[in-house]
Amino acid sequence: MSPLRDAQLGAFTFFASALPHDVCGSNGLPLTPNSIKILGRFQILKTMSHPRLCQYVDISRGKHERLIVVAEHYESNLSDFQKQGKAVSPEKVLQVAYEVLEGLEFMNKHGLVHRALGAHNVLMDCKGNVKLAKFGLYHMTDHGADVDFPIGYPAYLAPEVIAQGCFHPSDSSHDEAPLPSGPKTDVWSLGVLLFELCAGRRLLQNIDISDRLKFILNLGCMDDIVTVLAEEHGCLDTIKDLPPNVLGLLRKCLLFLPSKRLTPAELLRDPIFSGISCLYTSFLKPVSLFSSSLRCAHLELPEDISDLCKEDYLSERAIDEVYHLWCLAGGDLEKELINKGIIQSKPPICTLPNFVLEDGESFGQGRDRSFLLDDTTVTLSLCQLRNVSMDSGLVFTEYVQSSLPQSNSSNELSATVTLPLIIRERDTEYQLNRIVLFDRLLKAYPYKKNLVWKEARVDIPPLVRGLAWAALLGIEGDIQSRYESIDKDTPIPTDRQIEVDIPRCHQYDELLSSPQGHIKFRRVLKAWVVSHPDLVYWQGLDSLCAPFLYLNFNNEALAYACMSAFIPKYLYNFFLKDNSHVIQEYLTVFSQMIAFHDPELSNHLNEIGFIPDLYAIPWFLTMFTHVFPLHKIFHLWDTLLLGNSSFPFCIGVAILQQLRDRLLANGFNECILLFSDLPEIDIERCVRESISLFCWSPKSATYRQHAQPPKATTDNGFGKTPTYYSSEYQDMPKTDLSREPLALSDLKTEVSPRISAEDLIDLCELSSAGPAKRTRAGKPKIIAVDIRPVDDFSRGHISGSVNVPFSSAFSPDGELLQCPTSGILHNYKGCVIVVISHAMKTATMFAAHLVKVAFPRVCILDGGINKLKPTGLLTVPSPQI
Repeated sequence: MSPLRDAQLGAFTFFASALPHDVCGSNGLPLTPNSIKILGRFQILKTMSHPRLCQYVDISRGKHERLIVVAEHYESNLSDFQKQGKAVSPEKVLQVAYEVLEGLEFMNKHGLVHRALGAHNVLMDCKGNVKLAKFGLYHMTDHGADVDFPIGYPAYLAPEVIAQGCFHPSDSSHDEAPLPSGPKTDVWSLGVLLFELCAGRRLLQNIDISDRLKFILNLGCMDDIVTVLAEEHGCLDTIKDLPPNVLGLLRKCLLFLPSKRLTPAELLRDPIFSGISCLYTSFLKPVSLFSSSLRCAHLELPEDISDLCKEDYLSERAIDEVYHLWCLAGGDLEKELINKGIIQSKPPICTLPNFVLEDGESFGQGRDRSFLLDDTTVTLSLCQLRNVSMDSGLVFTEYVQSSLPQSNSSNELSATVTLPLIIRERDTEYQLNRIVLFDRLLKAYPYKKNLVWKEARVDIPPLVRGLAWAALLGIEGDIQSRYESIDKDTPIPTDRQIEVDIPRCHQYDELLSSPQGHIKFRRVLKAWVVSHPDLVYWQGLDSLCAPFLYLNFNNEALAYACMSAFIPKYLYNFFLKDNSHVIQEYLTVFSQMIAFHDPELSNHLNEIGFIPDLYAIPWFLTMFTHVFPLHKIFHLWDTLLLGNSSFPFCIGVAILQQLRDRLLANGFNECILLFSDLPEIDIERCVRESISLFCWSPKSATYRQHAQPPKATTDNGFGKTPTYYSSEYQDMPKTDLSREPLALSDLKTEVSPRISAEDLIDLCELSSAGPAKRTRAGKPKIIAVDIRPVDDFSRGHISGSVNVPFSSAFSPDGELLQCPTSGILHNYKGCVIVVISHAMKTATMFAAHLVKVAFPRVCILDGGINKLKPTGLLTVPSPQI
């Protein structure tokens, strides 16, 4: 997006055609409203950036198929010259023509035609340069098929457009739609505009519309259209006095037959413009963050860095940022249009329909003129936003002048960080500073990768979430070339299933439910399937794709790259043709995590037979995108992407704990009904509790044999990727103290998770002989419970461990003799309890009993005491004298 600078934000509105309510499509689903179709096609217009075009910013959908478009706007336009009533100098006419053609040529290269060219749509910036407005109306309305009004203005329409007449898909009198207008259509409209500038008056203004159209069509019989128009408007002498090059330009534009007319590209290179100098050196397309081009190739900084901190530095921010902040500052599009009289509300009694009797007499209301097109552009006031932004000028200056910006740059912002996330996301000043900070860090990605991670732990501004996620996933390189090299057109067997799933995936969202959204969905999903031949398409992959596609709607390559990086990190081998062993191991580890964090809930769910297989598969197969709406997924994944592959277990436990009271009070059938329509979940609380659970979980407790194997670490010059709270246990180098793989059948028999010997050493800080970590209550955070006989314990044990012999609580047959929690263990309830034995069977039984009596955070030392003997960390008590 280009900077705001001297531009303003403008909004205009129109209605899409209404569809009948009782008609369905070929798939049996209701027809997609035309306003949704327009909204989907509009998105590509936001990527069109050129010095001769007004930047499109946003589109919103209201009631009764109303659409409001926001775009770059200027108050001055070519109509101002006509109001003066005098001709424009030939030099200015040529300059305007050249700049208009530059904009038209750029549009044509991207497959667009203006078709709505008119004096009031050719805007002029403060330097007098041309800016074309409303150039996307013809494209977003599917060449006018989705609206009830023609695209363009009668006085400026080319003869071939008038000859085609109006067309609407619902009109049975037309067998087929006319061909879309081509680039030469705009050349005629440009000729009319230039003629008006030369003549100093509007054309065909005092003639009825039908007579205007007839007059234009009759021009086909004339040899010199320019002379005929001049005679008709009484300005023949003025036109004859024009320089030959200007007169020649008018005649080349106003050619009746399109076959003889030049295109904008051809006309731009005509010798007529040999004396015109381009006012800008060359148009440099903004370099993508993920491309093979050097982003610093054209970087220029002022000699004095303080020049960046202008009094109105808001003008240097991208126009989409300004609009986003305007909305946060209380901006309301409909209210602005209502205040200007563009939107007029009527009481219900004034909107009753009319009816016609057999004799032709009609009763009731006439046609509601409020539904007709009024393309007036309303300027959005930025006064309130500028006042807010000025208050944060000091903080902005600190960001610019600091080489390593911090999120707590001011006391006020530091206080805001402590507020709930939903409040922070609506705080204009806070979001302005966060956007500025992330913009700087992302432009320096991957060099500033570590700082991106650091700031993402605070929060991620919604406006930059798509790029921030890509940075967190480590996306680098020329992703566009890789995406384009994938065959997304050749039919494959998966096509049918994709076609069935897409119309059911997050279709409450206007963007994803649009036809353009479906097309992009199909392409990204198919690209993933084709590029991963060892994996298959499972239902749920479309839900995984949805957040990435929504955030990168105009960048399919980035959506695909993010999805391709996300799946192996969190869903490694979930999409194998036979994924049963992967899923079963995952669910078993999840069951152990429930028992570890909430043994009472685990006991109840196991008693009623409500196992994770019945409810958790959609959770983890789609990383919760199948059960939560997108706005909740965004907040959830902001944190998920900072964690490793074990973090989803903590999210699952946090969800269960929010439903804890209802689950404990209900039986199997009630729990099934509860999860068939999941109650409202507080996502911010879920995230907060997930982090707490993650911090209490030993790294190796979530070890999975089928997790992603460790990657070879290479120094790429940017340092290692930071991790969230703790590193991924799977990525650690394997040693003799690491966890050993366990068969799935054996894993299922154990209620509590195992942890590795190296994890125990790290948690107890035995290697440094330091004090054990303690909770706020003064208890040690972790306690080792050695269940060997007293004699074995006295020959060597972990420093600080307690001895509770297994034989004192259980008989040799495994029967409970005395509850082991009645003694010393009662004081350690709430700590992480690591059960240590010389035999895994006894350790498993002991841990299972602790879980049965609701002892939380119970785990087992993998390999038992024998794993620790070679370390030399076992201690022997000193003999008493």
